[in-house]
Amino acid sequence: MPTRAQRLRSRYRSLVVAAVAALMAVLLSPAGAQGAGPREARSAKSEPVYSYADAVRESVWVDTGLDGDGDGRNDRVAADIVRPREPARQGRKIPVIMDASPYYSCCGRGNESQLKTYDSDGRPVGFPLHYDNYFVPRGYAFVAVDLAGTNRSDGCVDVGGRSDVQSAKAVIDWLNGRARAYTTRTGHERAAAGWSNGRTGMIGKSWDGTIANGVAATGVQGLRTIVPISAISSWYDYYFAQGAPLYASGPDWLSGYVDSPEALGRCAAVQQRLADGAPRNGDWTALWSERDYVKDARKVRASVFAVHGMQDLNVRTKHLGQWWDALAKQGVERKLWLSQTGHVDPFDFRRAEWVDTLHRWFDHYLLGYDNGIDREPMADIERHPDQWSTDRVWPPRTTRPTTLRPGPGTEPGVGTLTLRPARPGATETFTDDPALGETEWAADLDRTTAAKAGFRTAPLAADLRLSGSSTVTVTATPTTSTAHLSAVLVDLGPDTIRDYGASGEGITTLADRSCWGASTPGDSACYRNTAARTTTVDRTVISRGWADLGTYAAPGKGRPLTPGRPVTLTLDLAATDHVVPAGHRLALIVAGTDRDLIDPPDSTPTLTLDLSRTTAKLPLVGGTGAFVRATAGSAAAAAEVSGPRGVTAHLPARRVPGAGRS
Repeated sequence: MPTRAQRLRSRYRSLVVAAVAALMAVLLSPAGAQGAGPREARSAKSEPVYSYADAVRESVWVDTGLDGDGDGRNDRVAADIVRPREPARQGRKIPVIMDASPYYSCCGRGNESQLKTYDSDGRPVGFPLHYDNYFVPRGYAFVAVDLAGTNRSDGCVDVGGRSDVQSAKAVIDWLNGRARAYTTRTGHERAAAGWSNGRTGMIGKSWDGTIANGVAATGVQGLRTIVPISAISSWYDYYFAQGAPLYASGPDWLSGYVDSPEALGRCAAVQQRLADGAPRNGDWTALWSERDYVKDARKVRASVFAVHGMQDLNVRTKHLGQWWDALAKQGVERKLWLSQTGHVDPFDFRRAEWVDTLHRWFDHYLLGYDNGIDREPMADIERHPDQWSTDRVWPPRTTRPTTLRPGPGTEPGVGTLTLRPARPGATETFTDDPALGETEWAADLDRTTAAKAGFRTAPLAADLRLSGSSTVTVTATPTTSTAHLSAVLVDLGPDTIRDYGASGEGITTLADRSCWGASTPGDSACYRNTAARTTTVDRTVISRGWADLGTYAAPGKGRPLTPGRPVTLTLDLAATDHVVPAGHRLALIVAGTDRDLIDPPDSTPTLTLDLSRTTAKLPLVGGTGAFVRATAGSAAAAAEVSGPRGVTAHLPARRVPGAGRS
């Protein structure tokens, strides 16, 4: 029989165990989080209470239900999993953070181009990026999915099509008990996801984030949130801008770029279908309809935390703008970060704030914490390098589309931009020069040049803010049967900005490291730090858009132009949020081929703009009244733009969505 002291010790141990269990419930369970008071809830976070070193690391192959490579068997996609061991022992199920990617073996993820690594038995050892190191000790599983045709998966890459999307959707179905998975690529032993509660959040940059958009657009149950970073929303708009071709290549080339060596031998037919379905004439085809996620925004059930660089010339912010607007119409819960960078992950331009914000976002949507993040300002905007502002909603509620009108000036090609329509018969003329682009046009805004027509406000008396997506409608008469157009908005005035055109696209990678989570010998949580790479400029391109003038009658179908016959076309410009400061000028450029950003037409057209039928509709905060106030009275005279004080020359034209740098 136990002594009184032994009974007391036993009771004490029981109390300690109960106290620890209660603490764990508060830290990790949705019920504990939801039951906290307002002050406690806002500060509540999941804590790193689980062992990363002892985590379960395993691979399963999920049946997609498709046979993309035509070998007579359903394709299986590899899902590498790392999850804390303790919850299953405690009878607890946990949520999943997923990154589905084509880049885990060919190209790498993150600023250091990390690849997956495996031990001699094929078990996963190293997972790219910090998601596993940081979140697994906090009670999440991390699942890294190889898209069909890549790394250890069957099938073929189809560049945003059904196979790409189903690669990730099938894994979510498996996590929720609706699909089959196996312990090997070809075997018959089933793998169960009994450790998962089915709640999934998808994250990823560029192609990875694109897959998150595509899966969300299926409405799959169990996907609670997505975090698309610099992501595509419609693949047509990656390869074409209203019929004007970009990148001198199509999805067939990109498929071959990421297909595993094994897949290359079996996927020629898929690549041929991609080539046949995506003609370089810019016509909209059934292939593009399949890869347009915007049209299916009504199916989205997941919340969306979108991140994009406003100077991303790889995945341009048109993708963000049209996706955001479509989600807003459906009432989807949304959050947004817009940076001054190019194609860069927020882990590399705002690291500490990003990890903290992402932590609270996943805690809320996957663990159920009422931590207030859904009631915080919707948008964070980078105004200057490392200087951020917030907006309760985005675009701000006072934003109104405001129509500005170009007019002739005292010199050819150097006109005005006001609220007043130009007189009938006023024109400007330019000749396409594929050797020039937005950098040269902006530098020459105050001078007559043959390749562009420029229009400027007077120096502003007050700040003027654009927030959202713009359009420019032109009536142009070509001299040839083909013509491409560019429309560019420019802030004329001195500033220090991120050098988005340089290597790094606005960041510099440093030698020292910082650590974000737990490490093992095979998977470090420490990453090289970064700093803003800046440059001093005399002008800043705010937004740009391009089009084939031959699409004037039907957006998805080009047609030959009749020389001498005017046509009217509206160009969609990329979304942005930019404040043109008092003393600066706002400018519009209309020109032809934008070097390195669109391909030239088959001819060298001269185009005459009918200024009385040409307008720019801009999303101005405060609307027309704000423009009147900003242009009323007198402001200090602005210096003419001259010299090369712009960003570094653009990167090479052929780009890959997110390979290498994530």
